[in-house]
Amino acid sequence: MFLKKSKPTSPGIRHKLSLQKNLLAKNSNLVKTLISPDKRTFGRSKTSGKITFWHRGGGAKRSFRRLIGNNSSNISIVVGVFFDPNRNAFISLNFDVLKKKFDFSISPLSLFSGSCIFQNNNLDELTLGSRTSLSSIPTGSIFHNLGSKSSKMGLFGRSAGTYCQLIQKDAKTARIKMPSGKIIFLPISSFASIGIVSNIEQNKTIRGKAGVSRLKGRRPITRGIAMNPVDHPHGGRTNGGRPSCTPWGIPTKGKPTVKKKK
Repeated sequence: MFLKKSKPTSPGIRHKLSLQKNLLAKNSNLVKTLISPDKRTFGRSKTSGKITFWHRGGGAKRSFRRLIGNNSSNISIVVGVFFDPNRNAFISLNFDVLKKKFDFSISPLSLFSGSCIFQNNNLDELTLGSRTSLSSIPTGSIFHNLGSKSSKMGLFGRSAGTYCQLIQKDAKTARIKMPSGKIIFLPISSFASIGIVSNIEQNKTIRGKAGVSRLKGRRPITRGIAMNPVDHPHGGRTNGGRPSCTPWGIPTKGKPTVKKKK
């Protein structure tokens, strides 16, 4: 997927870089049963209604796309690759040949319509997007959407452009390098999908103006030093140069460790 630079006809789009989505499939009648309304909380608790995550609210309406959550054996054909507003990776619409139904799944990089995806506990031939256990994946392979066999969805490597790598495995456990560089050990029965997660150019996009952030549900953030003393510990002109803290006075960047000179 390539980046698209708009003509600088206004200051808001002068530096804007957006994704070119002409190669993606559009919504059709096949996916209406897989899409449901998404009721968002806008950063508030569902029980008390109090704000638990600040600077969230507004934005355009979104619909929830339900992804496939089982690791049963199947053979699927990719119908198309779609854009999902709830995640930064693209999703693919697959037709299960055995069950005769459609499902969504996270799309790997370079997956196109007409590709075949196999899912089984043991696979002799690995293709892009196929999902199998770590016991069938050779050492050094790159995969995504890693999770246990019993879990409904993968737990690691689901963000755009990320992947995990199998470093070493034995009879029971596998040594895996995470996208962050951390090394973890998982059972060899864990499932993973072959390939890198799609939309690898996502981190290079530039929104261009604040209105795009508002459409995504992000509200403006007010600095604590711009508030009054009653509103924030950083507020007021004579704040004393205290360390960074939350609105409730708790240090947010670590407590200072330097002792004051007597």
